[in-house]
Amino acid sequence: MYTIGEFAAFGRVSVRMLRHYDAIGLLPPARVDERTGYRQYSNAQLRRLLRIVELRQLGVGLDRIATVFASDEDDDAALRDALEARLAELEASVADDTARLARIRRRLRLLEGTETMSEAVTYRTVEPVTVYAVTGVSPGMGPENVGPIVGPLIERLDRVLVDAGRAIVEPAIFWYEPGEGGDDLAVNVSYHAEPTPLPGDGYHVVELPGIETAATIVHRGDMSGIGDTWSALVDQLTGDGYRMTGPSREVYLKANGHIPQPDWVTELQVPVERA
Repeated sequence: MYTIGEFAAFGRVSVRMLRHYDAIGLLPPARVDERTGYRQYSNAQLRRLLRIVELRQLGVGLDRIATVFASDEDDDAALRDALEARLAELEASVADDTARLARIRRRLRLLEGTETMSEAVTYRTVEPVTVYAVTGVSPGMGPENVGPIVGPLIERLDRVLVDAGRAIVEPAIFWYEPGEGGDDLAVNVSYHAEPTPLPGDGYHVVELPGIETAATIVHRGDMSGIGDTWSALVDQLTGDGYRMTGPSREVYLKANGHIPQPDWVTELQVPVERA
Protein backbone atom coordinates (compact mmCIF):
# COMPACT_ATOMS: atom_id res chain seq x y z
CA MET A 1 0.00 0.00 0.00
CA TYR A 2 1.09 3.57 -0.64
CA THR A 3 0.61 6.62 1.52
CA ILE A 4 -1.18 9.51 -0.17
CA GLY A 5 2.14 11.33 -0.54
CA GLU A 6 3.83 8.35 -2.17
CA PHE A 7 0.88 7.71 -4.44
CA ALA A 8 0.81 11.34 -5.51
CA ALA A 9 4.53 11.30 -6.28
CA PHE A 10 4.32 8.11 -8.34
CA GLY A 11 1.34 9.48 -10.26
CA ARG A 12 2.96 12.92 -10.63
CA VAL A 13 -0.04 14.76 -9.24
CA SER A 14 -0.55 16.80 -6.11
CA VAL A 15 -1.97 15.49 -2.85
CA ARG A 16 -4.67 18.14 -3.16
CA MET A 17 -5.69 16.69 -6.54
CA LEU A 18 -5.90 13.18 -5.08
CA ARG A 19 -8.20 14.48 -2.36
CA HIS A 20 -10.35 16.08 -5.07
CA TYR A 21 -10.56 12.82 -7.03
CA ASP A 22 -11.63 11.12 -3.81
CA ALA A 23 -14.26 13.79 -3.07
CA ILE A 24 -15.92 13.38 -6.49
CA GLY A 25 -15.77 9.59 -6.36
CA LEU A 26 -13.35 9.24 -9.25
CA LEU A 27 -10.50 7.62 -7.31
CA PRO A 28 -11.28 6.89 -3.65
CA PRO A 29 -8.42 5.39 -1.62
CA ALA A 30 -8.28 1.66 -1.12
CA ARG A 31 -8.22 2.12 2.64
CA VAL A 32 -8.83 4.94 5.12
CA ASP A 33 -7.60 4.55 8.70
CA GLU A 34 -10.68 5.07 10.90
CA ARG A 35 -8.61 6.49 13.73
CA THR A 36 -6.24 8.84 11.90
CA GLY A 37 -8.10 9.39 8.60
CA TYR A 38 -4.92 8.61 6.68
CA ARG A 39 -5.54 7.49 3.11
CA GLN A 40 -3.77 4.53 1.55
CA TYR A 41 -3.77 3.47 -2.07
CA SER A 42 -3.12 0.07 -3.61
CA ASN A 43 -0.64 -0.74 -6.33
CA ALA A 44 -3.55 -1.75 -8.60
CA GLN A 45 -4.94 1.81 -8.39
CA LEU A 46 -1.81 3.31 -9.86
CA ARG A 47 -2.83 2.32 -13.39
CA ARG A 48 -6.16 4.12 -12.99
CA LEU A 49 -4.42 7.23 -11.69
CA LEU A 50 -2.03 7.28 -14.64
CA ARG A 51 -4.98 6.89 -17.01
CA ILE A 52 -6.72 9.85 -15.35
CA VAL A 53 -3.56 11.95 -15.63
CA GLU A 54 -3.16 11.06 -19.32
CA LEU A 55 -6.76 11.93 -20.16
CA ARG A 56 -6.61 15.20 -18.22
CA GLN A 57 -3.46 16.18 -20.13
CA LEU A 58 -5.40 15.58 -23.35
CA GLY A 59 -8.16 17.86 -22.14
CA VAL A 60 -10.77 15.21 -21.38
CA GLY A 61 -13.17 16.39 -18.71
CA LEU A 62 -13.56 14.66 -15.36
CA ASP A 63 -17.20 13.78 -16.08
CA ARG A 64 -16.22 11.91 -19.23
CA ILE A 65 -13.32 10.22 -17.45
CA ALA A 66 -15.76 9.00 -14.80
CA THR A 67 -17.93 7.65 -17.63
CA VAL A 68 -14.95 5.73 -19.00
CA PHE A 69 -14.38 3.97 -15.70
CA ALA A 70 -18.08 3.35 -15.11
CA SER A 71 -18.70 1.93 -18.59
CA ASP A 72 -19.85 -1.64 -19.07
CA GLU A 73 -17.63 -1.78 -22.15
CA ASP A 74 -14.09 -3.12 -21.94
CA ASP A 75 -11.50 -0.53 -20.95
CA ASP A 76 -10.11 -0.06 -24.46
CA ALA A 77 -13.54 0.49 -26.03
CA ALA A 78 -14.53 3.06 -23.40
CA LEU A 79 -11.17 4.79 -23.75
CA ARG A 80 -11.55 4.87 -27.53
CA ASP A 81 -14.96 6.53 -27.24
CA ALA A 82 -13.56 9.22 -24.93
CA LEU A 83 -10.57 9.90 -27.19
CA GLU A 84 -12.70 10.07 -30.34
CA ALA A 85 -15.04 12.54 -28.65
CA ARG A 86 -12.09 14.69 -27.57
CA LEU A 87 -10.59 14.49 -31.06
CA ALA A 88 -13.85 15.80 -32.55
CA GLU A 89 -13.88 18.69 -30.04
CA LEU A 90 -10.30 19.65 -30.91
CA GLU A 91 -10.93 19.45 -34.65
CA ALA A 92 -13.95 21.72 -34.30
CA SER A 93 -11.91 24.13 -32.18
CA VAL A 94 -9.10 24.21 -34.74
CA ALA A 95 -11.62 24.90 -37.52
CA ASP A 96 -13.14 27.76 -35.51
CA ASP A 97 -9.73 29.22 -34.75
CA THR A 98 -8.67 28.93 -38.41
CA ALA A 99 -11.79 30.84 -39.45
CA ARG A 100 -11.09 33.51 -36.82
CA LEU A 101 -7.50 33.86 -38.05
CA ALA A 102 -8.76 34.44 -41.59
CA ARG A 103 -11.22 37.08 -40.36
CA ILE A 104 -8.55 38.84 -38.28
CA ARG A 105 -6.14 38.92 -41.23
CA ARG A 106 -8.85 40.30 -43.51
CA ARG A 107 -9.83 42.93 -40.94
CA LEU A 108 -6.20 43.99 -40.69
CA ARG A 109 -5.96 44.26 -44.47
CA LEU A 110 -9.09 46.45 -44.48
CA LEU A 111 -7.57 48.70 -41.81
CA GLU A 112 -4.31 48.92 -43.72
CA GLY A 113 -6.12 49.76 -46.96
CA THR A 114 -4.65 46.79 -48.82
CA GLU A 115 -8.14 45.33 -49.28
CA THR A 116 -11.57 46.88 -49.69
CA MET A 117 -15.05 45.52 -49.09
CA SER A 118 -16.05 43.55 -52.18
CA GLU A 119 -19.72 44.50 -51.82
CA ALA A 120 -21.09 48.01 -51.66
CA VAL A 121 -23.91 49.22 -49.43
CA THR A 122 -26.96 50.29 -51.42
CA TYR A 123 -30.16 52.09 -50.44
CA ARG A 124 -33.38 51.02 -52.11
CA THR A 125 -37.06 50.25 -51.65
CA VAL A 126 -38.06 46.71 -50.65
CA GLU A 127 -41.49 45.56 -51.73
CA PRO A 128 -43.88 43.90 -49.24
CA VAL A 129 -43.98 40.12 -49.34
CA THR A 130 -46.22 37.42 -47.87
CA VAL A 131 -44.42 34.43 -46.37
CA TYR A 132 -45.03 31.13 -44.63
CA ALA A 133 -43.04 31.26 -41.39
CA VAL A 134 -42.14 29.44 -38.19
CA THR A 135 -40.57 31.01 -35.12
CA GLY A 136 -38.13 29.88 -32.44
CA VAL A 137 -36.36 31.57 -29.55
CA SER A 138 -32.59 31.97 -29.34
CA PRO A 139 -30.87 32.81 -26.02
CA GLY A 140 -29.07 35.66 -27.74
CA MET A 141 -27.65 37.03 -30.99
CA GLY A 142 -24.55 35.64 -32.68
CA PRO A 143 -23.88 32.45 -34.64
CA GLU A 144 -23.19 30.45 -31.47
CA ASN A 145 -26.73 31.16 -30.25
CA VAL A 146 -28.74 31.46 -33.46
CA GLY A 147 -27.06 28.63 -35.38
CA PRO A 148 -28.41 25.75 -33.27
CA ILE A 149 -31.92 27.22 -33.55
CA VAL A 150 -32.01 27.83 -37.31
CA GLY A 151 -31.34 24.29 -38.57
CA PRO A 152 -34.26 22.64 -36.73
CA LEU A 153 -36.53 25.56 -37.67
CA ILE A 154 -35.84 25.16 -41.39
CA GLU A 155 -36.39 21.41 -41.21
CA ARG A 156 -39.65 21.99 -39.34
CA LEU A 157 -40.87 24.53 -41.87
CA ASP A 158 -40.01 22.23 -44.78
CA ARG A 159 -41.89 19.38 -43.14
CA VAL A 160 -45.07 21.27 -42.26
CA LEU A 161 -45.28 22.91 -45.69
CA VAL A 162 -44.88 19.58 -47.48
CA ASP A 163 -47.46 17.98 -45.19
CA ALA A 164 -49.86 20.83 -45.94
CA GLY A 165 -49.30 20.61 -49.68
CA ARG A 166 -47.72 24.07 -49.84
CA ALA A 167 -44.95 24.93 -52.27
CA ILE A 168 -41.46 25.76 -50.99
CA VAL A 169 -40.75 29.01 -52.82
CA GLU A 170 -37.29 30.48 -52.40
CA PRO A 171 -35.51 32.68 -51.54
CA ALA A 172 -35.85 32.06 -47.82
CA ILE A 173 -36.16 35.13 -45.61
CA PHE A 174 -35.05 35.22 -41.97
CA TRP A 175 -35.69 38.05 -39.57
CA TYR A 176 -34.97 38.60 -35.90
CA GLU A 177 -36.90 40.41 -33.18
CA PRO A 178 -35.59 41.12 -29.67
CA GLY A 179 -37.65 39.83 -26.77
CA GLU A 180 -39.08 42.02 -24.07
CA GLY A 181 -36.23 42.24 -21.59
CA GLY A 182 -33.33 39.82 -21.33
CA ASP A 183 -31.25 38.52 -24.23
CA ASP A 184 -33.88 36.28 -25.84
CA LEU A 185 -34.26 36.71 -29.59
CA ALA A 186 -37.18 35.60 -31.76
CA VAL A 187 -35.81 33.84 -34.84
CA ASN A 188 -38.23 33.79 -37.79
CA VAL A 189 -37.64 31.50 -40.76
CA SER A 190 -39.81 31.76 -43.86
CA TYR A 191 -40.36 31.01 -47.53
CA HIS A 192 -42.37 33.09 -49.99
CA ALA A 193 -46.06 32.18 -50.02
CA GLU A 194 -48.02 31.42 -53.19
CA PRO A 195 -49.98 34.29 -54.80
CA THR A 196 -53.01 33.14 -52.79
CA PRO A 197 -51.61 32.23 -49.34
CA LEU A 198 -53.31 29.41 -47.47
CA PRO A 199 -53.08 28.94 -43.68
CA GLY A 200 -52.20 25.53 -42.28
CA ASP A 201 -51.07 23.60 -39.23
CA GLY A 202 -47.56 24.22 -37.93
CA TYR A 203 -46.84 27.48 -39.75
CA HIS A 204 -48.28 30.98 -39.95
CA VAL A 205 -48.89 33.40 -42.78
CA VAL A 206 -46.99 36.66 -42.27
CA GLU A 207 -47.24 39.89 -44.22
CA LEU A 208 -43.75 41.35 -44.21
CA PRO A 209 -44.23 45.08 -44.81
CA GLY A 210 -42.41 46.92 -47.53
CA ILE A 211 -39.41 49.06 -46.61
CA GLU A 212 -39.35 52.57 -48.02
CA THR A 213 -35.59 52.84 -47.60
CA ALA A 214 -33.52 49.76 -46.84
CA ALA A 215 -29.77 49.70 -46.44
CA THR A 216 -28.58 46.49 -48.07
CA ILE A 217 -25.35 44.60 -48.59
CA VAL A 218 -24.55 41.19 -50.06
CA HIS A 219 -22.70 38.61 -47.97
CA ARG A 220 -20.93 35.82 -49.82
CA GLY A 221 -20.01 32.57 -48.10
CA ASP A 222 -21.14 30.71 -45.03
CA MET A 223 -22.30 32.31 -41.80
CA SER A 224 -18.90 32.42 -40.10
CA GLY A 225 -18.12 35.87 -41.49
CA ILE A 226 -21.59 37.37 -41.63
CA GLY A 227 -20.86 39.43 -38.51
CA ASP A 228 -18.13 41.28 -40.44
CA THR A 229 -20.54 41.99 -43.28
CA TRP A 230 -23.14 43.26 -40.83
CA SER A 231 -20.55 45.52 -39.19
CA ALA A 232 -19.60 46.91 -42.60
CA LEU A 233 -23.27 47.63 -43.32
CA VAL A 234 -23.81 49.44 -40.01
CA ASP A 235 -20.54 51.39 -40.31
CA GLN A 236 -21.50 52.59 -43.78
CA LEU A 237 -25.11 53.51 -43.07
CA THR A 238 -24.24 55.47 -39.93
CA GLY A 239 -21.43 57.19 -41.80
CA ASP A 240 -23.91 58.10 -44.51
CA GLY A 241 -26.16 59.77 -41.96
CA TYR A 242 -28.81 57.07 -41.48
CA ARG A 243 -30.27 55.33 -38.43
CA MET A 244 -31.89 51.90 -38.27
CA THR A 245 -35.64 51.84 -37.65
CA GLY A 246 -36.61 48.18 -37.53
CA PRO A 247 -35.49 44.55 -37.47
CA SER A 248 -33.02 43.34 -40.05
CA ARG A 249 -33.72 40.63 -42.61
CA GLU A 250 -31.54 38.02 -44.28
CA VAL A 251 -32.61 37.04 -47.80
CA TYR A 252 -30.89 33.85 -48.97
CA LEU A 253 -30.47 34.55 -52.69
CA LYS A 254 -28.39 31.43 -53.27
CA ALA A 255 -28.45 28.66 -50.69
CA ASN A 256 -28.39 25.04 -51.74
CA GLY A 257 -29.43 22.76 -48.89
CA HIS A 258 -29.60 23.76 -45.26
CA ILE A 259 -25.90 23.66 -44.36
CA PRO A 260 -24.16 26.99 -45.12
CA GLN A 261 -21.61 26.68 -47.92
CA PRO A 262 -18.85 28.93 -49.32
CA ASP A 263 -20.94 29.63 -52.45
CA TRP A 264 -23.99 30.94 -50.57
CA VAL A 265 -25.17 34.46 -51.36
CA THR A 266 -27.16 36.34 -48.69
CA GLU A 267 -28.49 39.87 -48.80
CA LEU A 268 -28.75 41.74 -45.51
CA GLN A 269 -31.53 44.33 -45.34
CA VAL A 270 -32.34 46.83 -42.61
CA PRO A 271 -34.90 49.68 -42.72
CA VAL A 272 -33.32 53.10 -42.23
CA GLU A 273 -34.16 56.77 -42.17
CA ARG A 274 -32.11 59.92 -42.11
CA ALA A 275 -30.70 60.51 -38.65
